Amino acid sequence: MLPGSGLLFVSLAALATSQGIADPTLTGTWSSKSNKTLTGPGFYDPVNEKLTEPSHTGISYSFTEDGFYEVAFYRAIANPVDPACPKGIMQWQHGSFVKEQNGSLILSPIKVDGRQLYSDPCKYKSAVYTRYNQSELFQRYTVYTDPYHNIPRLDLFKFDGSPVQPLYLAFKPPQILPTTTLQQTMTASGTAGTQATATSRSKLFRRAEPASITPNTRTKRQDNYYSQSTFLLIGIITTGIGSVLFFFF
Repeated sequence: MLPGSGLLFVSLAALATSQGIADPTLTGTWSSKSNKTLTGPGFYDPVNEKLTEPSHTGISYSFTEDGFYEVAFYRAIANPVDPACPKGIMQWQHGSFVKEQNGSLILSPIKVDGRQLYSDPCKYKSAVYTRYNQSELFQRYTVYTDPYHNIPRLDLFKFDGSPVQPLYLAFKPPQILPTTTLQQTMTASGTAGTQATATSRSKLFRRAEPASITPNTRTKRQDNYYSQSTFLLIGIITTGIGSVLFFFF
């Protein structure tokens, strides 16, 4: 053994451990069953600060061979108190990931780049557009061929062992935005608490109009609240008149 080679071996081993374990089976863009929510420029446009709402809810994760990831998330939140007032949330992040020796995945986002759009039309006149930063730990994952769909499938398990909905391979190599920070291509907008609205063809966001986002601006929402109230008032008046006529005649 050459002098110092032992030290070099230890250093390389430590470096490999710190960088995690490569897994080529994880590489690609994975999407939930609807296959409508996907990472990449179709979901988030960082130059124009624009989130485009997919036609169906879902999640998508992309992983590269060299340790980068991207995630797109779109969820509807039911409102049992007022079913006509559902909430919606869209999130986008990217950063680096590491697979640990025990098989877990640690996802570390670029903090300044993450974005979230939250719609609560009965509470806010506009969708709330903010920065978003959330690290993730997956206890484990499995990649295999789904026996029903006969395509590659990714099962992720959260930090507590609970499963994420199944994800299916949509693209390989992955469909993602640049893996470096995008802040340098953005304006200073998108800070916490700003409001954002735009036109929308969606069902969940139709009252807050957030499919396309222009940070720090507001437009009037197109909602049917007043028209619904008017119809309700007319109904009450009509019922009252009918009751009076029935009593006298």
